[in-house]
Amino acid sequence: MHRAPSPALPSVAMDAALSPLIDRVRAAAADRTPLRIRGGGSKDFHGGLPLQGEVLDTRALAGIVSYEPSELVVTARCGTPLAELEALLAGHHQCLPFEPPHFGPGATVGGMVAAGLAGPARASVGGVRDYMLGVQIVNGRGELLTFGGQVMKNVAGYDVSRLMAGAWGTLGVLTEVSVKVLPVPPAEATLLFDCDQAEALARLHAWGGQPLPLNASCWVQNEGAGQLVVRLRGAVAAVEAACRTMGGERMDNAAVAGAWDGCREQTLPWFAARTAAPRPAPQPGLDLWRLSVAATAPVLALPAGVAPPLVEWHGALRWVQAERQHAGALHQAALQAGGSATLFRAAGADAASAGGHFDPKTAADAATAALGKIQARLRRTFDPAGIFNPARASALG
Repeated sequence: MHRAPSPALPSVAMDAALSPLIDRVRAAAADRTPLRIRGGGSKDFHGGLPLQGEVLDTRALAGIVSYEPSELVVTARCGTPLAELEALLAGHHQCLPFEPPHFGPGATVGGMVAAGLAGPARASVGGVRDYMLGVQIVNGRGELLTFGGQVMKNVAGYDVSRLMAGAWGTLGVLTEVSVKVLPVPPAEATLLFDCDQAEALARLHAWGGQPLPLNASCWVQNEGAGQLVVRLRGAVAAVEAACRTMGGERMDNAAVAGAWDGCREQTLPWFAARTAAPRPAPQPGLDLWRLSVAATAPVLALPAGVAPPLVEWHGALRWVQAERQHAGALHQAALQAGGSATLFRAAGADAASAGGHFDPKTAADAATAALGKIQARLRRTFDPAGIFNPARASALG
């Protein structure tokens, strides 16, 4: 079993870091002082929220608690740098298959779980929630609670470990997480196709019904020409057979690796163009919207003047850049396709601060009334005083 070299004193080091955190939570609950749970702060921009509360820094809770490669499970403290965990796994030819985005050098394991965001492979391999095995949290009463373990199993009632993925710290402070990992696939190939958006969606839909080792896809329009790239991963024989069946231009894996990283981290030219072009005052610039729809949804009817989206997840994720005035139209377009629209990056918001615009009501449009009530009851149970990340909590409904 792997033990982290520096935090090789789990009980003493953990108590030294954990006790002050618990005391802080208890004091905040007594005074009803809002707390802003923060690791590396790499996702502070999300939603353009005006984040509130005293910062509760979790980075002192760092280190790999245990890692058994043969069991495909790793347990890490929430403040552990995500890059450190990925490097450890890579050394054993293993990975986090859902490719969590970092959005900055300070990304932590706790932030990965709290945000619940996944990269290009999400539609094929699942998201963060699907790999959660166990968590340790401090709830709003300052109680240290443990849920789940280190094996995948069926759960009657709420699976709290999975519930924490995507909760944005509104239910408790993550202190330790156990996640399932997988071996790196033995073969990989990226294919390039020149086609417009409608043809790309038709191709992806057709391929989705075939036994192909599809892993990720991305369609984007550059200078009027559309290009679809598809990544295959799996057994050598399966990948080679798929390349012969699907056609297209096979790209060099090393040359295209940076582009896939750019897709995950939103550093591709398409994303960079949102803030690169100067805009006359008082125009605030372009917001980045995330439209989640059925993979089989056709080309969306976007407002006039809005550029074609960047399409991921085999058609299920459409990134759209638009001025704030088009928010209502984007929600309507997503709704008509059976999905939802969420403000991801507000114009002017950067990786260090969330000073942009956010409308909590529109962010919750996709949730049913029943789901909203369940979310509210869960927050009252885990955080009775409502001290954890209040701005995030209001946005979730």
